[in-house]
Parts: sequence; structure tokens; C-alpha cells
Amino acid sequence: MRISQYETAVIINAALEDSAVEAEITKIQDMIVSFGGTIVDLDKWGRKRLAYQIKKHKIGYYVIYRYDAPTEAVAKIERLLRLNESLVRFLTIKLDKFAIEHLEDQKAKRAALQVAPPDEVIELAAEPEIFEEPFTESEPEEVTPETKE
Repeated sequence: MRISQYETAVIINAALEDSAVEAEITKIQDMIVSFGGTIVDLDKWGRKRLAYQIKKHKIGYYVIYRYDAPTEAVAKIERLLRLNESLVRFLTIKLDKFAIEHLEDQKAKRAALQVAPPDEVIELAAEPEIFEEPFTESEPEEVTPETKE
């Protein structure tokens, strides 16, 4: 029994209520775990407009599952996904070591970009101070033409 890392992208029918969508997400997670898989990452993209109409749907709720599972479990998972009428479409790929490294790097970069909120709030001045020099009109200088000698 060989265990590999997989990624399954699922598009759930967006016409479902939020509670039903969350129930489908949990149902798929439980299904992966029941076949001996362990969830590595779950990424909810939310409702997005589809690039083209699929099964008369224009909007779908996107969810990406990354998980470790035995090779023979993937066929069973896909069979149950195919039978689930709440899903518009799904796609499962096996991740190679380069894809796993890339995803880990991206995850680390996203975590580094998330900045913690500051401890103290800086208050802005009510009116900004403007430093200007007073404008003074100076008399124009008289220009004398040079004479040729």
C-alpha cells in the first residue's frame, strides 16, 4: 500500500445554501479520511464565476483538497464524487515532489505576508501642519541692453 499526495479541486453547486455547501465540504473531507487519507490542506476559494457554463451552471463554489492517501483509495473517492449530484465538476491530480515543494514555498510566502496588527494605534493629527513661506512680491529688475563697442 503506497501513499502519495493528491490534490482534488471540486466545484460545488453555488445554488446551494451556505450550510449545505459547508455540509458537502465536510462530507468530502470525511470521505477522504474514511478511505485512509489524511487532509494536508483545505483551501476554500468561495463562489466564483465559471469560465464557461457547465451543466447549466454559471457560478460554482470552489474547494481545493490536498491530502495523502493510498493509491487504491483515489479510485474509490473519485467514484463517490462522480455520484454526488451537488458537485458540478471535480479533478484529481497526483502531486510530484516539485509540485509539493512549490506549494510549500507558496504557503510559507503567504504566511510571511500576513502581518500581525500593531499593538498601539497611531492617531493622526486633526489638521496636518503646512509649512509655507509667505509669498512676497518683489519688484522686477530692470534690464539694460548691452551696447556694442
